[in-house]
Amino acid sequence: MKYLATTALAAFIFTASIAQEHHHGHKHGAGHAANEHMHQSSTAELISRFESPERDAYQQPDKVVAWLGKIKGKTIMDIGAGSGYFSVRLAEAGARVIAADVNDEFQAFVQRRIQENNLNNISTRKIPFDGPGLQAAEVDMVLMVNTYHHIDHRPDYFAKVRKGTKSGGRLVIIDFFKTDLPVGPGKDHKTSIDEVITELRQAGYSNFTVEVSLLPYQYLIQAR
Repeated sequence: MKYLATTALAAFIFTASIAQEHHHGHKHGAGHAANEHMHQSSTAELISRFESPERDAYQQPDKVVAWLGKIKGKTIMDIGAGSGYFSVRLAEAGARVIAADVNDEFQAFVQRRIQENNLNNISTRKIPFDGPGLQAAEVDMVLMVNTYHHIDHRPDYFAKVRKGTKSGGRLVIIDFFKTDLPVGPGKDHKTSIDEVITELRQAGYSNFTVEVSLLPYQYLIQAR
């Protein structure tokens, strides 16, 4: 099966929320700036750039899924799912997956992948830019890959994520180290590990596991 890369797709998806954010009069923040940066590239350019073996080489998705542990039978929301890069892999590992995104076009793309690959354990969900669209204690895990730095008002956002996660569940953030790298956004658009943990503490999380050696350009934070 050919997996479509979503490193920048997740970023582009949140770009689509800019017009909606402006329409509703919300104050722009760091996430808006990151979205504007990604908006300089067209969808086709982003797909061409990130749907590549080079992306697989640094994202190492099989290694990430293994790091997540026993997910068979678990319900996982993949926020910023994009083309379903991780959603499909999680489903193939036996999880029940909610591929969540703000953009209709990419939701439709995931639906086609579901049909073409006969995956009955993935559903799509369009979510607002300012929340995960979760019901109380709905999922066992929320996964967010290369999307954290595109969200504004993060303590409020992740407080909603926490309420949507079951007792004993977890949030997993994967994003780029805040330094100059050959992949990912510029340093000014990245979020450091310390920033993420500080904001997640404000959202109500208190237990953290940080992995910095699994992937070459990204950290993994597990929060409970």
